Amino acid sequence: MDLLSLRYFQAVARHQHINRAAEQLRVAQPSVSRTIIRLESELGVQLFDRQGRRIRLNEHGAAFLHRVERALAELDDARREMADASGSGPGRVAVAAETLLQLAGVLSAFRTLRPGASVRLFQTPVDSMRRHLASGEVDLALASQPLTGPELCSVELVREEVLLAVPLGHPLSGRERVAVAELADEDFVTTRTGHWQRALLERLLAREGLTPRVVCEGDEAAATPELIGAGLGVGLMPAMARPALGEHGRVALLRLDVEDCHRTLTLVWRAHAHLSPAALDFRRVAVESFMRDAS
Repeated sequence: MDLLSLRYFQAVARHQHINRAAEQLRVAQPSVSRTIIRLESELGVQLFDRQGRRIRLNEHGAAFLHRVERALAELDDARREMADASGSGPGRVAVAAETLLQLAGVLSAFRTLRPGASVRLFQTPVDSMRRHLASGEVDLALASQPLTGPELCSVELVREEVLLAVPLGHPLSGRERVAVAELADEDFVTTRTGHWQRALLERLLAREGLTPRVVCEGDEAAATPELIGAGLGVGLMPAMARPALGEHGRVALLRLDVEDCHRTLTLVWRAHAHLSPAALDFRRVAVESFMRDAS
């Protein structure tokens, strides 16, 4: 068992597809197939279930992947730590977030502090962040939903109220507060399953025995106010979006009559992972930036 075989396995396990893994690895497909077969023979178990050309990670493969990702992440950490010790280059940091727009202020401050540093951003739902952190693909993750575990550390950046946005002229637009039960017949503009707005919406309505009638779902929450303002439906928006709407926006914002209609932004990193000086600076700048904006 060598490192190359493990990296081939990791790529195939992630893609659940030999050809896509080969494209990522920039090698020929037969080479990947032979490596996986050889690895399974060496381990004495099948790591994938195969049906025709389809390949699916099985329970043995999932358990092996968990160990492999930990081992490879440790080796990648060691390589980065040695590179940092040599003092070569301005540094690098990789960050995952559900919505990249909320990182704009942090990035600006970080660029000022480290003008030559390399920054790589991943836009991903929270259920993928754990995998990115475990594999060492990202140093930090900005999560709007709970992302916890013994292998993770986190710091709370901000806790903010979430409001209901309705088009101007909507029957609810003159109200200050609304009960969740009153939204039973509303059309909703929201994000896809996996994002915090969708999770919160479904949780709030489920308490009333309701399922949201979603007429528009997407990956970019920043488009929500424009779509709501166009009369497509109603939706949830964080309070920090209020200044961006201005006084003459096309939506009205109302409070929902529930105690826990909020989102909490946390910055998460892998426990015991090596964080480069650039990553440490990014973490510090993010904490200072969000704390300053919240005060």
